[in-house]
Amino acid sequence: MKIVAYRRVSTQKQGRSGLGLEAQEAAILEFAQSRGGRIIREYTEVESGKANKRPELAAALHHAKVTGATLVIAKLDRLSRSASFTLTLRDSGVKFVCCDMPEANDLTIGVLAVVAQAEAHAISRRTIDALKVARKRIAETGQKAHSKVRRLGNPNGAAALRRAAKGNSAAIATVSANAVQRARDLAEVVNDIRASGAVTLKAIASELNGREMMTPRGGRWYPSSVANLLKRLPPVTVR
Repeated sequence: MKIVAYRRVSTQKQGRSGLGLEAQEAAILEFAQSRGGRIIREYTEVESGKANKRPELAAALHHAKVTGATLVIAKLDRLSRSASFTLTLRDSGVKFVCCDMPEANDLTIGVLAVVAQAEAHAISRRTIDALKVARKRIAETGQKAHSKVRRLGNPNGAAALRRAAKGNSAAIATVSANAVQRARDLAEVVNDIRASGAVTLKAIASELNGREMMTPRGGRWYPSSVANLLKRLPPVTVR
């Protein structure tokens, strides 16, 4: 059994220190030995799991394809956090094996990839919901955040962000640009809603929600968010 090994870490620091790479290498080596396999080439990538452009992975896939070898990775999450990306690789014609689930077939790999992505989205959603509850509690009690509300996330990271807040204009500009682009994307939908007779902020919000249109942050529409949307579109009269 010929094996092309692929390892991935998320940061340059991890790549330099070997943190994470040694464990992946050990898992791949153990798998190769258990199957009487021979590692003919190793590829190492330093890239976020969210990124789908992986030059080292592309090279590893090509090497496995032209040599008839099997691409071996330590864990499924070392491949990608995107289900569609993992499924594309599954259907690429290159054999690949995850050491943490060596007996998995095409079907189970697909299901597990989708479940992993769904769980990542769920964690993000739960964090956002928890922050909303915390803010609502502050508003209702009138107490300051530091007196009662439990802090979420890394406090040192938050401190760094606070120190950099005054120079965070680039991030603010990005959020604003996203909102403007979202308004442009929804312009035709809003025009159609207004043409149907829904002209109040509340009515437009109801129609947007009924058509399952998401806000720039992925939530539901309210009169206030519709007002913000209309500010980014040609002026209209609303009641």
